[in-house]
Amino acid sequence: MANVKLVFSGSETSRTEEHTLVCYHNTQNNIFIEIETSYQESSYICLDRATAIKLHRELKKQISFIESEVTNG
Repeated sequence: MANVKLVFSGSETSRTEEHTLVCYHNTQNNIFIEIETSYQESSYICLDRATAIKLHRELKKQISFIESEVTNG
């Protein structure tokens, strides 16, 4: 497996540009997701493969709602 860590930053419109979401595959064979902010301790969750797939599907569904609002709005 590649040694990759993805880091996403928050948006300016939500005033979360100082927040980051870090995502990578850890040594326990889980997907590790961490949210870091400048004003509190980091929070994290580890997801097994099945749960990560469910999260992926839900994110795709929620993204489609955003796109439909832009298209119709």
